[in-house]
Parts: sequence; structure tokens; C-alpha cells
Amino acid sequence: MIEFELINHEEAPVLFEQATCHNGMKIALATLNAPKALNALNLDMIRLLAPQLDIWANDPQIAMVVLKGAGEKAFCAGGDVVSLYREMSSDTSNALIETFFGEEYRLDYQIHNYDKPILLWGNGIIMGGGLGLTAGASHKVMTETSRIAMPEITIGLYPDVGGSYFLNKMPKGVGLFLGLTAANINASDAKLVGLADHFMDSEKLGLLLQNLGEVNWGKTNVLNHEKLTQLLLSLDEASHAPPKSEIKPLIKAFEALDEKDDLSEQVDFILGLDSTDNKWLSKAQMALKHGSPLSAALVKAQLARSEGKTLKDCFKQELGMSVTAGEFGEFQEGVRALLIDKDGKPNWRFKSVAEVPNDVIERFFAPRWDENDHPLRDL
Repeated sequence: MIEFELINHEEAPVLFEQATCHNGMKIALATLNAPKALNALNLDMIRLLAPQLDIWANDPQIAMVVLKGAGEKAFCAGGDVVSLYREMSSDTSNALIETFFGEEYRLDYQIHNYDKPILLWGNGIIMGGGLGLTAGASHKVMTETSRIAMPEITIGLYPDVGGSYFLNKMPKGVGLFLGLTAANINASDAKLVGLADHFMDSEKLGLLLQNLGEVNWGKTNVLNHEKLTQLLLSLDEASHAPPKSEIKPLIKAFEALDEKDDLSEQVDFILGLDSTDNKWLSKAQMALKHGSPLSAALVKAQLARSEGKTLKDCFKQELGMSVTAGEFGEFQEGVRALLIDKDGKPNWRFKSVAEVPNDVIERFFAPRWDENDHPLRDL
């Protein structure tokens, strides 16, 4: 039996642990530690996690890193937008907005480019900012409880945290559909769209951690990536069958969606799909119907403008969009209606996607910084 030893304070918002394996190498474990808030990602968490990942990256004894959330309900239900709402309500300088998103995207980029294996235990809810942490992990493990979504249209934002990059990598029309509808996807669909690599029963976490301690880890990252993959494949086979895909039966419809050029046509197409016996599709249609038309227009524009861009350039574009969102008011109104007053009645600036003016969209993509002054220039 291997034992994990806590290396920081037990009440810290991210817990860091290490365990010595049978061959003397070590495993690192980071746990987002805000279960009552569904491990929503805040600035304190980001500022703990980023430097600790650097320390582990430079420690030759650490073979790999496990990233998970405390509790059974969520890995991470998104960014702490309630704190951002308070900032938008009280401060016209938008300083926290730029700081939060800038440091969040920097952390996401760090995970995407991490040399050592990162095993992401994706149990429960993974939304927004949680998906930003997930997407870059080298080994993404989902369970029967995984519920993954980019629900920004419901709060007047857009799918950030690298969504410009990974939504464009999905099968035709699927990334656009998920961005427009905030649809939850399960473990099978996460594998289908490239947001998961493995499926495992949620009860097997303890077994997984013990098995990690028995791996004969090597001294090279390439070898350790291979060893982790082999272990996870064996545990995949010992798990139950994953849930049924919701996306697969609709692949042809999503391809047809992709072939339409006009956003109003695409919205009408999604709302016109027969969802009589499909609760998943019906819920997605409702989210689109009640979501922010501005957000819908931003989703379409961001995917078109980021196609073929590097991950770094996608994050740089998104930071400008997010700071603008902090100024424009739609994001603030969406958070108010959903999470502050909880009246579920956002007063969106525009009542349909056809009403969103081009100059408003252009404002979100206008350069905010000179290239040499961009906060993410050194990614």
C-alpha cells in the first residue's frame, strides 16, 4: 500500500500530496479543495496550482501528476464568476477580470504543454474553467458520473479557456452545437470529441491510486507516458460499459448544421430538430432558446476566427474577448440572473441573433494591447 503525504495546509484551496512508489519514484496529487462550491476555480487556486506544477515538473523524483476535485459531485464546475461579478459591479477598471482570466489561461496553457504525464480524474461536473484544466491533461479519465459542458451562453459569456482551440478540433458542427446549446456530454461523448481518453468506474479511484504506486516508473517522460497509458487501458477493460453516446446518433444533423453559413439559419436548424423522445436534445434546445444572443454570435465568430490558430494565439484572442465581456454588461447580467438573484430572467441586450450588430462583435475582437504589451505574450 502506498500512502500519500500532505505537503501543504489541510485547509488550503488546493491540497498537494506526494507518495513514494515501490521503485522509489514519486507520484504527485493535486486536489481542488472547495467541494461546497463544486470546486469552482478561483484566483487563489490558480496561484497555488501553477507554481506547484512547476516544482513537480523540475523534480526528477516525480514521475507523474494526478489532478482531481474534492468530493464526489464535481471535478470543477467552472470559474468563480461570482467573485468576478462583484468586481464588475464595483470597479470600472476591470483589473481583476484581466488578472483572473490572464492567470487562468496561463495555467491552462501550462497544463497543455506539461512534459510529465498529468492524469485528470474527471468525476462529476466539469464545466467552463474546469474544462480548461481538463482539456490539456495528457491522460483524461472520465467516469459514469462525468457531466461536461461549456455553458457560457447561459451567463452571457462565450466558450473560453481554450474553447476556440478544442471546439474546432471536434467532428463537424459538434463544437458549434456544444457552444450554442451548453449541452452536457457524458464520458462516451467526451471520448468521441477528444475531451477524454479513458473510461473508468468512479469507485475505482482508490484502486487506480494504488496501482500507480506499483508501476515501475522510469526516468524519462516519454516512457512514463507509455506506462500510464498501459495501466489505464487495463483498468478501462475492468470497468463497466460507458454510458450511451448522445452525439453519435446526431452526427449527420451536426454535419448539416456545419454546412449552413448564417447564424440565424443555424439557430433555427437546431431548434427545428425533432427532440420528441430525446431529453438531451430538448434540454440543449431550451438552453439555446433562453441563452444570450450575443453569446451565440460570439461563439460563431470565435470559432471562425480561431480556425487554424495555435493554442497560444487562441488564448491571446480569448483574453481580449473576456476583458471586453467584463466591460460590456451582458456577462454581468447573465451571472446576476443565474447565480446572484437567481431569478432565471436575464435581460439580454439583444433579443435574437439577427439583432446583434457586426460592430458589437468586432469590439470583442479589436486588439486591446500592442503585441509587445500583451499579458500573454510570453506563453
